[in-house]
Amino acid sequence: MAKRYEKIADELREEIRSGHPAPGERLPAETALAEKYRVSVPTMRQAMGVLQAEGLVERVHGRGTFVRKERTRNHRTNGRHQWEKDRARHPQEARAETGSTEHDTGLELSDLVFHAEYGEIEADDDLAAVFGVKAGTRLIERRYRTRRRTENAPFSLISSYLVRDVVSANPDLLDAANEPWPGGTQNQLYTVGIELGSVEEQVTARPPTVEEAEELDLTPGVSVLVLRKTSRATDGRVVEFSRVILPGDRTELTFVTPLRKW
Repeated sequence: MAKRYEKIADELREEIRSGHPAPGERLPAETALAEKYRVSVPTMRQAMGVLQAEGLVERVHGRGTFVRKERTRNHRTNGRHQWEKDRARHPQEARAETGSTEHDTGLELSDLVFHAEYGEIEADDDLAAVFGVKAGTRLIERRYRTRRRTENAPFSLISSYLVRDVVSANPDLLDAANEPWPGGTQNQLYTVGIELGSVEEQVTARPPTVEEAEELDLTPGVSVLVLRKTSRATDGRVVEFSRVILPGDRTELTFVTPLRKW
């Protein structure tokens, strides 16, 4: 049997989804809502906590509780890798027309703000094991943040790694000034003679760190999805590895697996 605060949350959820109150509109104070529903303030606070955990409302210190404006959803499928590979050898003009973020969100290039940072690090034990190299091997670390121009938070927090000696034959791959790179990582690898043969993705969920919650603008109670992407060349070598932190309240993952006939 549903508890009283759950029933109140259900009623408020339906009102919000119907558009009344509208996104960005401030809700009455908890004391006023408690009086309306004839419950105690702590019970009302529990109901509001449910809606906050679902990302439907947000509390702004000193101002009150507001219906949260809907964020752009990021729909990521495993078909994106073949889509990127099909484009990897296209002329630059064609590759520059759109990228994987536009593919996943349905937005246009002009809708987006892109930021990239490059640096060199030594492989720790985890990264060394991923790439099959010795700890201390020089890696190129790339950090990517892309957001919708009308929003403050990025779609994801991406850290991508390449073995420096593998890609240094093309000095352009060592410089963040060349980002956003038309055609993405698969085209970058193509410039040094590497063709991807497989991409493995492992997804787990966990609570965000304080820094992740702040950067992704997550409401309390919202988890993040942690995607570890391992890209292998056609000869089986791991040539790129990424950690992607995705906000659980606006990310959809779809995996389609064709099955061979008996």
